Amino acid sequence: MNKLNQIGLQKTDSKEIADKLNELLANYHLYYQNLRGFHWNIKGVHFFQLHAKFEELYNAALTKIDEIAERILTIGQTPLHTFSDYVRVASIKEAGSLSGDTETVRATHENLTVLLNLEREILILAAETGDEGTVGLISEDINENEKTLWMLNAFLS
Repeated sequence: MNKLNQIGLQKTDSKEIADKLNELLANYHLYYQNLRGFHWNIKGVHFFQLHAKFEELYNAALTKIDEIAERILTIGQTPLHTFSDYVRVASIKEAGSLSGDTETVRATHENLTVLLNLEREILILAAETGDEGTVGLISEDINENEKTLWMLNAFLS
């Protein structure tokens, strides 16, 4: 029995990484949907700035969702693809009816912190198993998410 997947990685390692990537995928979907709601419903003196920023963030999240799902497929696994799975697996929760500047930015900060912590777990796991493709994907996203978190912190301070 072949123990390597289609790109030469251990199948058992790839399954473990795919499970964590699916968790990240689910959380990214909730993050994305929360950002869409914030974009649509933001009110207050920072409306123009935050309306544009939330759109920028949800467009970036949508790209990342696709990249994560494609990585799961690349390592020989199946990405989650129903919203019920996303809600079941994600630790990020639906944000509901937030519309104020501070509360939406704070929720975005909290959501992004969840993503970042999960990405750091995946980075360690992928590095330990020699999955450089996943390391590259996640490293790049960690850098972007850390910068966004810094900006959100600046807004909240």
